[in-house]
Formats: sequence, structure tokens, C-alpha cells
Amino acid sequence: MFKGLVDGDVLFYDGALGTMLQSRGLPAGRRPDVMNILAPDTVEDIHRMYIDAGSDIICTNTFGSNAIALAAEGYEVAEMVRAAVAIARRAAGDRAAVALDVGPTGGFLEPYGDLTFDGMYAMFAEQSLAGAAAGADLVAVETMSEPGELRAAILAARENTPLPVFATMTFNADGRTYTGCTPEEFAAVAEEAGAAAIGINCSLAPDVIFPIAKRIAAVSDAPLIIKPNAGLPDPVTGEYNVGAEEFARQMERFKELNARVVGGCCGTNPDYIRALRCMFGERTA
Repeated sequence: MFKGLVDGDVLFYDGALGTMLQSRGLPAGRRPDVMNILAPDTVEDIHRMYIDAGSDIICTNTFGSNAIALAAEGYEVAEMVRAAVAIARRAAGDRAAVALDVGPTGGFLEPYGDLTFDGMYAMFAEQSLAGAAAGADLVAVETMSEPGELRAAILAARENTPLPVFATMTFNADGRTYTGCTPEEFAAVAEEAGAAAIGINCSLAPDVIFPIAKRIAAVSDAPLIIKPNAGLPDPVTGEYNVGAEEFARQMERFKELNARVVGGCCGTNPDYIRALRCMFGERTA
């Protein structure tokens, strides 16, 4: 698979897990990660649905499986990560790669919070080590907004495991993260830390993030990852406003930027991956 990335193929990520799990019985107020313990068959079924739809890479249900986020749930990091990777590996077989999904800790670095860089690094190292030991193929650092936390996550994975690291940030429509990070700053930090591929996930619809992705592509030769939301949710119904076919149509523009890893985030489902696969076509080799 990673040879394909080097050779210029397009790889297909999966879509949302959290919104899918909400529709499949995630208890109100609980983190999606707990479904690895409470309903492993449900998580496995969702993974398999994405693979059947054409995903080359599935992300484990570990977005919040760090010491801070799991503290209120009563689970240990290693326990949760082992369960999640085992579920994903069963679903993937030899049909897809398994990415250890690593999201923000939920805390903030000094002086805006009480976490030190070393402390944050240690939490990401714990998560990454557990993922590598359980059999993950790569680490997917996602939905970051603060460059210090991004750097800590990438370095923790690279320096403590042999796994390649994909890294994405989430941006507002004004082209900055909510902490003020620009696309250019993100690209510089991610590449310096050693990410194998970089890009954008979450937040907005494909059309809205296109100019932000264009800025990343202008300053970086790293393979570009694009994993947007299905637009925005309706405040009343919770339904996202960009359907699968429209999502794929909007994603076609990213061919101009030579996007190499494409998928979906919040609000997407296997239908979106099928539509993406159809629009981008089969891989070239």
C-alpha cells in the first residue's frame, strides 16, 4: 500500500466512525471509544462496511484513547487501544491497512493550559506504543489545531514506533485553526516532525477547504490528505447538508492538487467512500 503512495496512486481512507456509532447505539454522553468494549461487533461491522465500500485504510476507534480523555470512562489506554486494533485487524484481514487513530488530548500546553510538552509527548507515546504492539500499520494523527500538540503527537509516534505517521489539522473557513495556526505553519511543523503525509480533516465541506488545501500544496511536496466533513449538521435534525454524490463532486477539485489520500470525516458513511472511489477511479497500479 505505501509503495502505491510513493508511486503516485490515490489511496482511500474510510469515513466517520463517531457519527456512525451514534446511529448504532452509542450511549448518550459516552466517548465513541467505549464501544470497543461495550459493542465490539458493532465497531467491526462499521469497519467492514467501509472496506467493502473501497477503503484502503481504516482508522481504529481510538480518537480519544489517551490518558486524559479515558480518565472519566474508567479504562486504561493500553486496554482500549488493544481492543480497538484487534477489532480493526479482524475486519481488515488482508484487504486494508489499519491506522491507529490519534486525536487531541483535550488539554492545552502551557501557558494556555497545564500540560507540558513532555507530558503531552508521554501520553501520545503511550497510545502509539500500544497501537504498534497491537499490530497497527500506521499512525493517523487527526483533527489537531495547535502546532505544539501536533508536533508532540508526530514525534511520539515516530520516536517510539517504526510506523509511518499521517498528520492532519482541522481549519476554520478563514484558513486558520481555532488556535490561529495557518496552513503554511502546519505544513512546516508536520514535515519537520517527520510526517509521511499531511493534510486536512474534519470541520467543513470539500469546497470550503479547497483554498486551504491549495495553500498547503503550494509549500509542501508531502503526499496530500483530504478528509472533509459532509458539510455542516442541521442544528435541529443533526443531518449533514452534503450528500454522498455532491461530496464526491466537490472532491473532484482536489485532483488539481494531486491529493493522494482521500476519505471522509463527520457525517460521512460508506456511501461517500463508494462515491469517492467511483469519481477518482481505481488506483493506477
